[in-house]
Amino acid sequence: MKPTLLILAAGMASRYGSMKQTQSFGPSGETIMDYSIYDAIRAGFGKVVFIIRRDFADDFKASFEPKLKGKIATEYVYQDKDAFIPNYVSIPEDRTKPWGTGHAVLCAKDVIHEPFAVINADDFYGKDSFVKAAQFMQNESGTNKYSLIGYQLSKTLSENGTVSRGVCEVSKDGNLVSIHERTKIYKDENNKILYEDSEGKKHEVPFDSSVSMNFWCFHPTVFPVTEKLFHEFVKKNHTDLKSEFFIPLLAEDFIENQNGVIKVIPTTAQWFGVTYKEDAPTVQASLDKLVAAGEYPKSLWA
Repeated sequence: MKPTLLILAAGMASRYGSMKQTQSFGPSGETIMDYSIYDAIRAGFGKVVFIIRRDFADDFKASFEPKLKGKIATEYVYQDKDAFIPNYVSIPEDRTKPWGTGHAVLCAKDVIHEPFAVINADDFYGKDSFVKAAQFMQNESGTNKYSLIGYQLSKTLSENGTVSRGVCEVSKDGNLVSIHERTKIYKDENNKILYEDSEGKKHEVPFDSSVSMNFWCFHPTVFPVTEKLFHEFVKKNHTDLKSEFFIPLLAEDFIENQNGVIKVIPTTAQWFGVTYKEDAPTVQASLDKLVAAGEYPKSLWA
């Protein structure tokens, strides 16, 4: 059975200031998502599921359906704020924020019945990551074994500002122990990578630290556990308008309470994305370079 690709594209892009998920970056107008889907198809994925908002669904489908028709199966799922909310919980009317990446995964419960990978819409992950993810899901994935593609921290920075990264603690046998969220990560004038804690103190992080860029591989048995955890989360946090149910909360429960392991699969791929508007020219230049090197055709869907 071919694995599925689940793309999280319902974010509000608040820092970036526009709907970056559908912005053109490639030489023939491709979005970053186009490259992820292209890499997934050639790695052996059989379906792509988009998590999107209802208010831009028509434009989104009009952009992707014509070019993907006949190349890969597609599904569209909406991350509504009342989706999977238990009846005994009342959500404040002035809540506008989605419930986070873990909730987004849960919203795909009814359309995914096979091992699947989860990625962000606005991150470029590289061919190597999709190949390794597909191999894992076809050969190793199971009810008690998930995976995370681990990127080298030094290959995930922005030249235009600080970034937040989930720095992974990995066991000797290559499994995830925990993820530590580090904010305000940057490279200083001495070529050291630092992050600032909540008190403003600076700490050095090794260049080759393994970090999560939200590229996960799950088995479909993750859904009932996720729903249970989400109900518990909402019951505790429903009055907090900014509370979010993130994927690492699933991972933590899986390791601690479900007797599962999450294999950290290292990749040497260069990540790039559009955290800031100033990143856009760098993304375009990076894609142009990959096209010139023959990694991708000039027009992906021609």
